[in-house]
Amino acid sequence: MENHKKEKQKLSLLGSISLGTGVMIGAGIFVLMGQIAELVGDLFPVAFIAGAIVVGFSSYSYVKFSSAYPSSGGVAKFLTKSYGPGTATGTFSLLMYTSMVISESLVAGTFGAYTLRLFPEEYSGYGATLGVILIAVAYIINISGNKIIEATATFTAIIKVVGIAILAISGLVISGLPNITGNFMTSSNQSFSNEFAFIAALALSILAYKGFTTITNQGGDIINPHKNVGRSIIISILICTVVYVTLALSVAGALSIEEIISAKDYALAAAAKPVFGDLGATLTIVLAIIATVSGVIASVYSASRMLGMLSAMKQVPSLNKMGNFKNPALIFTVSLAILLTILFDLTRIASIGAIFYLIMDIAIHWGLFKYLKGEVKFNPIIPLIAIILDIVVLAAFIYIKFLNDPFVLIIATIGIVLIIIAERVLMKSHTDEKGNMNMGMDDAKKMKM
Repeated sequence: MENHKKEKQKLSLLGSISLGTGVMIGAGIFVLMGQIAELVGDLFPVAFIAGAIVVGFSSYSYVKFSSAYPSSGGVAKFLTKSYGPGTATGTFSLLMYTSMVISESLVAGTFGAYTLRLFPEEYSGYGATLGVILIAVAYIINISGNKIIEATATFTAIIKVVGIAILAISGLVISGLPNITGNFMTSSNQSFSNEFAFIAALALSILAYKGFTTITNQGGDIINPHKNVGRSIIISILICTVVYVTLALSVAGALSIEEIISAKDYALAAAAKPVFGDLGATLTIVLAIIATVSGVIASVYSASRMLGMLSAMKQVPSLNKMGNFKNPALIFTVSLAILLTILFDLTRIASIGAIFYLIMDIAIHWGLFKYLKGEVKFNPIIPLIAIILDIVVLAAFIYIKFLNDPFVLIIATIGIVLIIIAERVLMKSHTDEKGNMNMGMDDAKKMKM
């Protein structure tokens, strides 16, 4: 009876896909489109296609890991299997966790940017406040249980995917396909070639898809995890690719590149106005609100579960010491997301998240290729291709940020250094005289969230 009850509480494949697309579409469509256009001009729809190709190679490792080791720890579990307990696993896991929280902050900020389009100009400074309110609402929904989360995610995912599809197709029918020449590149690219700028822009388009990694954290909560986690990853990426490319073409047909860049934090609403009028722009804003709400709910769910697993594995200090709070991992996650939402603008949040994610992504592929050949069946060529693509994109993106916004690199470097130092100190705190680490792996297996 008890097992039957637990099974009923598990996520279905549809619920898992809803959570995955909820994280991905929330940020990718509504804010990153303008940022990518700022780098590559009228090639931004092509950047989403190229990003999907890179992510396709990247997702291979996650599908293989998820099929072999389904777990609520997701990436943290995969890294532990590759590198064993220690500083490396903890550092890369925290980079992933931090990038997930950054995604929450990015989507929350996007919610604020779009919602403010419904109010007079004098309220323009309240975007961060609205983002904080949304994160608080996501916390309330997340403490209500898996079924409430799944129902909310499924409902909002269906609305936004159908709504965005109608918007994109209608926009293409009315405006027609855009004339993509590749000749228009923004003034920010004067210090480097157009080709270099395009490669760097892939870091942001990859970030638009990175929500698929949160699906790996559902391994302990999904029905038939050895098959359904991988299926959910593949289906979510395919859905988002179609949505992103179609909508990007629609926006490119409705607005000039100058107009897209000018309205980069709310480009989709700006594109709807000349095609559908004021009512269409308002409906687009409502759609953006629904999409970002579901994105934050799904991201908070996945990030908090990963932090809980890291605590059980002693990769971070025990969260049980936070007192008698219910789900301290969830409390810490939303608190950090609120702080980031208040401190940084959307462009910098996205940039820091892209850097953290790509570093962790490289570690995932190398861990599979180098250490798990005897345990997991996979084609070694694909992880190597994924590593090369990640390195090329990351290097180009870092160089452009060095030229245009070095503050992002300073913050990212400080964050990485602090994580490494903290992990090293923590590892020493539970290493015995023989050099063995008590990582609490048995506790991690038994962890219930």
